[in-house]
Parts: sequence; structure tokens; C-alpha cells
Amino acid sequence: MAAEAKYSIVREVGRGSYGVVYEAVANQTRSKVAVKRMHCNVPENVELALQEFWALQNVQKRHENVIQLEECVLQSGQVFQPISRHYRKSDHHLLLIETCLKGRRCMDPRAACFLWFVMEFCDGGNMNEYLLSRGPDAQLNNSFMQQLSGAVAFLHRNQIVHRDLKSDNILISHSPGGPVVKVADFGLSKVCQGKVNVNQHRFSSACGSNFYMAPEVWEGHYTAKADIFALGIIFWAMVERITFRDGDTQKELLGTYICQGKELIPVGEALLENPTTTDNQVLCLLVRMPAC
Repeated sequence: MAAEAKYSIVREVGRGSYGVVYEAVANQTRSKVAVKRMHCNVPENVELALQEFWALQNVQKRHENVIQLEECVLQSGQVFQPISRHYRKSDHHLLLIETCLKGRRCMDPRAACFLWFVMEFCDGGNMNEYLLSRGPDAQLNNSFMQQLSGAVAFLHRNQIVHRDLKSDNILISHSPGGPVVKVADFGLSKVCQGKVNVNQHRFSSACGSNFYMAPEVWEGHYTAKADIFALGIIFWAMVERITFRDGDTQKELLGTYICQGKELIPVGEALLENPTTTDNQVLCLLVRMPAC
């Protein structure tokens, strides 16, 4: 089984309701990689796994601030098969797509089914962990803002809407030139084929993480600009040094408060300590259907 021989699992680094992420080593090059195993036991999981695969495959050129997919392997029972646009779709791959389309499992229920994503390894954790382990740093904030803005612009140029941008889904990689951010976790993303401008594509299903969701997402009709609103929340979080993990109801309902015409929750005194341009950037992004 080539997939087993190519990589050696080192340790588990993360676990969620849909899968597990491991640190691993490529046996031939001895380079570190991240291996993400996603369960494909129910249609909802299959859809998330395939959406992540399609989004990462749709990126034609590498971008420094978008996590890179090195390889994707479909496991059905004890059979491992690589999948990509360069491989003919196997019967197992087609059954996976059929499961997603029909909303019911079409694979053999007796066989374990997983999608294994082999990606570049990020050694700095996620953005929340990274920023909260350090003191305030306006220069670092500005660097991260520029990197994230470039990453989202790149995704939109490639017709990809992320739909779940948040600090937990942004990874940090150390480099000689300083920390590099990587947008990751494309399970809720959409590839908008056939559109010249990604903003011409309309969405209706509300998804994402409550506090980062734009007002129009709550209303059920939105475009790629919802990603821009989420960027504004992320930038605010960087400046304010808050994580939104406390489950506070008022914060989770930020989008609803805006829809009702109430004032935006104050950006806070921390913005006053940063350059005026930072203040303006954040406020520009935190509006309904931002034009930035």
C-alpha cells in the first residue's frame, strides 16, 4: 500500500468532529507534512471532504499564504487510491461523489472510508495560539493583515469562496523572513465555476462560525464579500487580542445585531493605539456587503 509506505505518522496534533490531523514525515525526503484524515461515513462528511479537495485542487498556482495540498488519497477498506484531476476517477471515487449528490451512503457500509489529505506542515499553530502567546505587536498585525488580504484576493481570483474564515482556520509557519500565515480548512468553501467575477455568485445556505458571519449570511443571501467581513473580524481580533471562545451570546450574534440596525459593537480602545490606517481598514471591512 503505497500511501502507507510514503509517510510515517509522528503524532496527533488536532482532532475535530470530522477528522484528525497528524504530524507526519515523508519517508523519502524526511520532510515534515501534515496529514488530515476525514471520515466519509455519512453524506455530510463526504460533502465537506470533497469540497475541501475541490477547492484546493482548483488553485492553479501556489500562493505563499494558502495551505498547499501535496496529495489526496481515498481509502476504502484496505484499498488506497490517489485522487486528483490527473487521475481517472476510480469506482470508489465515483461512489463518493454519488454519495455527496444523493445525500445517502453509496459505498459499501462494511468498509471504512476516509479521505487522507497530505499538506504542508505549519509549525506555529493557529493564529489565536500564536498571537496570544506573544505581546502586542502592531508591525506583526500589519504584516498578517497584508498576507491575509493577499490570500483572500488570490482565492477569489481563482473562484473560491472560503465561507469559514476565522483565526482558528489560519495557520502559522515560521520562516527566516518572519511568520507566514496560511489560510486552511476549506470544508465549507465553494468553487464558483462559470462566473467571470466571483461576486456574481449568490449563496443562500447560512454557514460558518457565528461571530465571523456577515449580516447578509444570517439573512440567507450573500456573495464572496462575506469573506471580506470575516477578514474584518479577524483583524479586529488581532488588534483587540480576543479569541471569541467564551461562547458569549451577544458576541456570537454580532451579525444579527447589525441586521436589526443596532450599532456595531465598539471596536475598542485598542484601535486608538494603532495607526489611523489600521482603524480605517477594520471599520471599512465591518460593514454589510463591504466594498473593500
